[in-house]
Amino acid sequence: MKKTILIALGIIVLAGVGKYVYDVNIDHNFEPVVEGKVYRSGTIPPEDLPDYIKKYNIKSVVDLRRPGTDDQVNNPEQHPELIAEKTAVESVPGTKYFDVGSEQIPDQAVLDKYFAVMDNPDNYPVLVHCYHGEGRAPLFGAIYKIEYEGVPNDQARKEARWFADLGSPFAKDNRKGKFLLNYKTREQKKKEENK
Repeated sequence: MKKTILIALGIIVLAGVGKYVYDVNIDHNFEPVVEGKVYRSGTIPPEDLPDYIKKYNIKSVVDLRRPGTDDQVNNPEQHPELIAEKTAVESVPGTKYFDVGSEQIPDQAVLDKYFAVMDNPDNYPVLVHCYHGEGRAPLFGAIYKIEYEGVPNDQARKEARWFADLGSPFAKDNRKGKFLLNYKTREQKKKEENK
């Protein structure tokens, strides 16, 4: 009986590890935030990116990597990965690349750049990505859900990572979790200003 339980647990652990390796290393943590509208992922290699764009009809790619974009604009030769990704995205006709480099917790200037992309219906469907698809991309996906879909803050926080309350950066007492719980939409801020 104990041997059967240990074998079953071993199979479950191996399946979990296998899924994790697939998600991170093969599928680049690609998943829908809202199916057909917004997707999130880690960095997809430039040679694979056009296939994702075509498969999901993506019109815009928002790159959250490399905060401090002034240096990238002024010295693009120092960022060959930026050039390779931008070239791959724009190789698919009608697809736009947006560099919205963000720290782990965005400031208002970064949020304004993100909203400028997301406010334009011509940019959808959108792929939002960071390096690994485990921090900033889920955070910005949750911001999208709160800001544009009316999802309650705590629900969006929990949906950002499947184990949000098990010690992840999205737990209620961690930085990203606190940020999402305290996040106020532009509409909420406007109402507070008008009181």
